[in-house]
Amino acid sequence: MSEIQIRDDREAGRLEAVGEGEVVGHIEYFVLESPARALVPVHTIVEPAHEGKGIAGSLARELYALAEREGVPVAPLCPYVVKWAERHPDEAPEADPELLRAAKEWLVAHPGRF
Repeated sequence: MSEIQIRDDREAGRLEAVGEGEVVGHIEYFVLESPARALVPVHTIVEPAHEGKGIAGSLARELYALAEREGVPVAPLCPYVVKWAERHPDEAPEADPELLRAAKEWLVAHPGRF
């Protein structure tokens, strides 16, 4: 497989891994605005034919890099991203419990969004 490119589709709330012209995986996320701005990953999905190639980890790494470039924290609700962050504390600062609570409340207030 050729190299994977990762692109941010902010409007759709997706960080996408693209290989050979097709989306092979993505993280669905939203931007929390209150009590502070944060990126909130909700789901990580890799197409079955592309599992086991490190795509999910690449997506998680890029999400944290994107947040760092924007100067905002990540408040992960996605179980995969939570586990990835625990394994990579040098790249993934611990989330503020207040932001995590606010992110969960946002999800409850927006049923059907994810």
